[in-house]
Amino acid sequence: MKDKSFTTTIFVNQSPAAAFGAIKNFRGWWSEEIEGHTAVPDETFFYHYKDIHLCKMQLVEVVPEKRLVYRVVENEFSFVEDKTEWVGTHLVFDISKEGGKTRVTFTHDGLVPDYECYQVCNDAWSTYIGSSLKNYIETGKGSPNPKDKEGFNAELAKKWGLR
Repeated sequence: MKDKSFTTTIFVNQSPAAAFGAIKNFRGWWSEEIEGHTAVPDETFFYHYKDIHLCKMQLVEVVPEKRLVYRVVENEFSFVEDKTEWVGTHLVFDISKEGGKTRVTFTHDGLVPDYECYQVCNDAWSTYIGSSLKNYIETGKGSPNPKDKEGFNAELAKKWGLR
């Protein structure tokens, strides 16, 4: 199973519509350092954290209240040999009702354990999805990386010895 993509699931006390709307606002749960539209199909947006991670993504699939898929168009990491490891991968958010809760399953399709960035990305996605996005959906307050300040990315960079 070494080629299995990263996936994690959260359950939230909000409707699928609320989860769907929150996910599309990457600034509310991932980072305030985003330029462009994250909720407009076929639009490309740009994310960056210092010179450690630069990424362009495009919203490529929208099924209202059920599914969002973002394709990584360009990517550059400063801390791995193959700086473009994410290029061509997809961020997939599947939303459904389960019992009295809404289930959000996040899969970074193509992010596999063979990638040099896998452990760093595993740590990052686990926190962004399991904590920041979950809180953002449920309370309207996530923990995105603040613009021009230190945040979770700084903690992660320190933990992993990234410059």
